[in-house]
Amino acid sequence: MKIAVMGAGAMGGYIGGRLAAAGHDVALIARGAHLAAIREKGLRIKSLKGDLHLTDIVATDDPADAGPVDVVLFMVKNYDVELSARAVMPMVGPDTMVVTFQNGVTAPDVLARVIGHKHVVPGVARFPADIMEPGVIRHNATFDALVFGESDGVMSKRCQAFCAALVAAGPVATVSEMILHDLWVKMVMQASLASITALTRLDLGPLRSNPNSAALFRQSMIETELVGRAVVPSLPADVAQEQWAFIQSVPGHIHASMQDDLLRGKPIEVNYLSGEVVRLGRENGVETPIHSVLWAALQPFVDGAPGGSETA
Repeated sequence: MKIAVMGAGAMGGYIGGRLAAAGHDVALIARGAHLAAIREKGLRIKSLKGDLHLTDIVATDDPADAGPVDVVLFMVKNYDVELSARAVMPMVGPDTMVVTFQNGVTAPDVLARVIGHKHVVPGVARFPADIMEPGVIRHNATFDALVFGESDGVMSKRCQAFCAALVAAGPVATVSEMILHDLWVKMVMQASLASITALTRLDLGPLRSNPNSAALFRQSMIETELVGRAVVPSLPADVAQEQWAFIQSVPGHIHASMQDDLLRGKPIEVNYLSGEVVRLGRENGVETPIHSVLWAALQPFVDGAPGGSETA
């Protein structure tokens, strides 16, 4: 397959690297020091599932260099979705599938308005990764799960083919017939994980071991579930309970990437997580007192370090 990764940061670089190592024709669309390091020294992946060093992987900051591809992994931050959707057009041919893996629930619709609904396949990524240094990606868990599927629930050949390619390359991939449910299932967990770990600057371990912070965490997830069910009435009734069980099962050193962005002085995605819970709650008559506080408390960091420029 010919595959491009739009936004080849930590998660995009990891998946793109695995696919390239499996023999696929992969182009990484990156920028800045990370791009320069990949071009000079190759892409390094340090992972509990096996390290990689790819010295000949294609990396560029211009999507036109990749040309039309079979699949675009669309891995940019939410605040870059609309601009990146326009930039991705040189890679979108008549049959190109663009798989979105943003946090939150709004990115597929924003992308579809720019490139057309027929190209867009919503997806959910569940694994931790960060950039240790430019050109070096750390994947510090044994799981690297990807779920994606057509918005209408059809089990399409294009999704099945890409899923098979991912599985053969190493990641755990699944095609979903209920991807809107999957987006909200992650939202129930991610909105709370991102805001609470960013606000406290703590990893998951201390937050879940303290009864007061654990109660806040769990109640904020229930709050999101109620909003999700107002938007998608068929959403199961036990999502928060199941996601809380998942929270108990992951290593204590885990935290959301939004915490890393905040500490590095970069823009954060709180408006697309807690902020989206608040907005959709208002639209659907669901009260969201916890996420309203989380969202408001993090507003000074939305555009990066308050009173200064990015630190990294």
